[in-house]
Amino acid sequence: MRRTAGSLPPLHTHTQLLQDDSPLLEWASARRPLAFLRNGEGLVGFGEAHTLAAHSIPELAAIFSDATADATVIDDVELPGTGLVAFGSFAFSPRGPSMLVIPSVIVGRRGGVTFVTTTISTPLDHRSTPLDHPSTPLDHRSDIGAATSASFSPGSMSPKRYENAVGEVVRRIAAGEASKVVLARDLVGSFSNGSDLRAVLARLADAYPDTFTFAVDGLMGSSPETLVTVRAGTVSARVLAGTAARGADATADARAQRAIAASAKDLAEHDFAVQSVLSTLGRHTSRLDSGAGPYPLPLPNLWHLASDISGALTDGSTALDLVAALHPTAAVAGSPTSAALAMIAELEPFDRGRYAGPVGWVDANGDGEWAIALRCARFDNDTVTAYAGAGIVAESDPQRELAETELKFRPIVEALR
Repeated sequence: MRRTAGSLPPLHTHTQLLQDDSPLLEWASARRPLAFLRNGEGLVGFGEAHTLAAHSIPELAAIFSDATADATVIDDVELPGTGLVAFGSFAFSPRGPSMLVIPSVIVGRRGGVTFVTTTISTPLDHRSTPLDHPSTPLDHRSDIGAATSASFSPGSMSPKRYENAVGEVVRRIAAGEASKVVLARDLVGSFSNGSDLRAVLARLADAYPDTFTFAVDGLMGSSPETLVTVRAGTVSARVLAGTAARGADATADARAQRAIAASAKDLAEHDFAVQSVLSTLGRHTSRLDSGAGPYPLPLPNLWHLASDISGALTDGSTALDLVAALHPTAAVAGSPTSAALAMIAELEPFDRGRYAGPVGWVDANGDGEWAIALRCARFDNDTVTAYAGAGIVAESDPQRELAETELKFRPIVEALR
């Protein structure tokens, strides 16, 4: 049930250890999985205690704050992701529809420790456990079915239209209208309506273990970019901007690594994204460390330029506060933000929806992990729409930017082959 401020009954949450070493995705729903995983650990949920919806992140944060203020939380495990937790997926547009899902049951794993969290609207007896409670169907776990498949074709932004749009952005950058604009395109496919979508997530998680594999309300993917992590008064983020294909062999791959590390175009694109994050987080921290400079980060199919940022929070900001402050970063919109968003709205012939928006989880303490919804697709009945974009700067070449989007489509396309 979707709720707004003032309409939530008090919630009662209980987290306990769970003696189970099954793959976490086996606990998720086959048709509407809910997950946020990395390196075999993280959280999956099923059932809905409540779904909260709003048209801005601050409004949604206020609704969630009201819900947690009245909640009773029993946490016998006290690890990141325990206690009262909501999964979130937010629109790219700052005023677009966004949602938080508080699952009835979460099964999670941290540092090899497995736990289960139950959230209900009636009190749990302190002497009982979630395993005893009739509303926690822990026989929900099931084997993951056969992998689904889909074939894709260009969506509303064809390859030729994309190259033309990139050329237009380059001309406008040369005229001084912006410094960077992230332009995206779409692919559309179909798949069997009875497919077990956990198989798609399992393929992504196996192929890209170091990324965040996520699924919230039909949006699924595997993102390499951490928007923000908040934990016990500290904040961290990983900024990715600048992309190159991996080499076909070790020699070619080393050459590709050296090339992206020295590329003036990629370094400029990356700097816009880093400065965007530093400027925002600097208003909430006593110190920020961004390391010595960007470094080449290898993923199975490409190289990224990456910078890791960390700091100490000084103003009590929650994960949702910082998500609202950071989004959209220059890594997914451009710089200056207002000019980039105006060009995106004019030149992209589709609504991004939740593509390139924040996705992750938040707990009752305000801690959480949030990625940017990249390398992803929206699953709706028997239709799947995939998205990929590239950062356009003054030195951009339309054909090279088109090729970059093909690289970024590869994870979700291959997971559906």
